[in-house]
Amino acid sequence: MTVPCADGTAVPSHPSHPQTCRSTGVRLGRRDGSIRPNTVDPRQAAAADLIAAGRRVFVLGRTKRPVANCPACQASKGDPGHDRETCPCLTCHGFYAATDQADRAAAMLAAVPDGLLAIRTGAVSGLAVVDIDPRNGGQLDRELMTPTATVATPGGGWHLYYQHPGRPLPGKLPGRAGVDIKTDGGLVVAPPSTPAGAARGYRWVGDHPVNEMPPALIAACLTPTSPPATPRQPAHPTRVPRFGGGGISDPSALLAATLDTVTRAPEGRRRTTLYGAARGVARIVLAGHLTVTDAVAVLTDVGRRAEQTDRDIRAAIAGGFTAEGLTP
Repeated sequence: MTVPCADGTAVPSHPSHPQTCRSTGVRLGRRDGSIRPNTVDPRQAAAADLIAAGRRVFVLGRTKRPVANCPACQASKGDPGHDRETCPCLTCHGFYAATDQADRAAAMLAAVPDGLLAIRTGAVSGLAVVDIDPRNGGQLDRELMTPTATVATPGGGWHLYYQHPGRPLPGKLPGRAGVDIKTDGGLVVAPPSTPAGAARGYRWVGDHPVNEMPPALIAACLTPTSPPATPRQPAHPTRVPRFGGGGISDPSALLAATLDTVTRAPEGRRRTTLYGAARGVARIVLAGHLTVTDAVAVLTDVGRRAEQTDRDIRAAIAGGFTAEGLTP
């Protein structure tokens, strides 16, 4: 569907809002999904546009998993002297490899011919992206989520690109199923990428620029969730003997399986998975099978092995424990 602009042109409408006149400024990429002429890789052209707009880009595998680290980086895992942010390798360490240099981005994409172009979200790219997934109950709130640059996803959802508000935001919109917030420590796949098995790729819709995140949406992101009505915190959680008590037939196996979900989680989902694991481990503590000290230690270890920052690890543990009525 198109609508007329004041200047006489016609542009595609936003999927949920009336379209206004075509905006000026740096374009993020070809929003109509078309391929540029000649033999230029459309991913490279899109990467150059994104970088011109101030974004940091990198490449994922076709299944949206990170490109495997090189042998040297694999061997250095856990080495405090190996900084993922400054590692010179082209595609190692997931979004830590993101670059604002067009020639380096082109080299990444050439090295992974079937890879997906992706953006590292957060302050480094000036972006906070609202990820609406209707398959998980996500819905667009037209009053809260004002018009901005929008990407249609292969799963029938939307990525709403907003300017980073300059403050930390949670990974989910509280009280809204199926609505994630991709910001610091996150990523989004960018057009014109098409993941393996998808009938169609990510594509721009409408022609809005990346607008400021509205104050009401920021406030909704920062609204705390209600605490449990009946806290289940034991009187002396740190004194519970390791794997003592009862209520779980095999606490060791349950703990191992819970932690394994974090190590197997794909890049971009590890922080959320770590939060879920923290809730599971908190329940093991509450059942009397593990001390709080040991629980924090194992979660911190698995979080670091999943390449999460210490700040994100602490936040995931605190959030997961609090949600289960346990004080970290």
